[in-house]
Amino acid sequence: MVNPLFEPIKINKLEIKNRLMRSATWDGSADESGGITEESIRIYRELGQGDIGLIVTGYAFVSHPLGQANPGQYGIYSDPLIPGWKRLVKTVHEAGTSKIAMQIVHAGINSPYLVQNGYTLLAVSKKPELNRPHREMTEEEIRGIIKDFAEAAVRVREAGFDAVQIHGAHGYLLSQFVSPIFNQRTDRWGGSPENRRRFHLEVIRTIREAVGNDYPVLIKFGAEDNQEGGMPFSEGLETCRQMVKAGIDGIEISAGVGTGSAAISEGDLKNGVIDKVVFREKAAAVKKAVGVPVAVVNGIRSLQMAQEIIAGNDADMVSLCRPFIREPHLISRWLKGDTGPATCISCNRCFPILRRREPLACGEERRLERKGKDN
Repeated sequence: MVNPLFEPIKINKLEIKNRLMRSATWDGSADESGGITEESIRIYRELGQGDIGLIVTGYAFVSHPLGQANPGQYGIYSDPLIPGWKRLVKTVHEAGTSKIAMQIVHAGINSPYLVQNGYTLLAVSKKPELNRPHREMTEEEIRGIIKDFAEAAVRVREAGFDAVQIHGAHGYLLSQFVSPIFNQRTDRWGGSPENRRRFHLEVIRTIREAVGNDYPVLIKFGAEDNQEGGMPFSEGLETCRQMVKAGIDGIEISAGVGTGSAAISEGDLKNGVIDKVVFREKAAAVKKAVGVPVAVVNGIRSLQMAQEIIAGNDADMVSLCRPFIREPHLISRWLKGDTGPATCISCNRCFPILRRREPLACGEERRLERKGKDN
């Protein structure tokens, strides 16, 4: 009997060899322009050798400079960046049989990095209580960013990626548009839930028109805000339905505006809690409501849980982030019969490495290396 987790799946016309996905992960390896470096190539070669069904890159900003969220972040805002991306895609395809998608993003007001560099941020609405220089976008600027997303998606296709994923989660621009916390506009882009989701639908329609009907267009979507006064799940669910009508081919369910969503902590693991799948019920509800593949991310550490989610029909794909930082070959290990849970201990010591503007690495492995040298 074939394990359903390792059965192929089709998204649009793209066939993916299994139901396991590497969720987009900021790795801090890009150069000042957002271009690919040798460290970027090394990271994705390792991932490409790991039997992951679908690899999603760290987020790439579509507008320069105001779309950028962090230093060392990838960019896809201009044609001169394409050759580096072609090399990265070729690296992944030659390393194994994984497919690869690029995630594209605009930071909106969510960029302390740009503030540190003296920029005034583009906001969906003016928020006087927000201690960050910003101004409300004009209609022309909104239209310009929609165009930026579409042109970026064309570059993604030109670079040879198997799919493109829009970042519509984690408090970045799309999350800001759909959330009443950040969207207090009274024009056609705000007010009602229908108006607040208009930006999503226009981005999707414009990308679809630009890349054609056969190219897979995905979204990572924050289906609910985790903050008082934010978007409720009922609105997120309806947005999913409307995004599919607009042309989206697959939805990865995650968090919207609000506090961090890391489900599993180091303390949980010490207490014997291996998996804590925060978005499982939401993913299952979305799966019932739409006719495209749905992925669930966050808090999955064991092969058993991944299998349970797929077998239980709660999602079509299982997406992991932090486990692949320490173990890019995790899926290969499982396939070879070593089915122990991910060795990631959820300590989050990978993030301080990024904040020091160094390429992403496992903080626990660094700690053990130092300990070994001291001994």
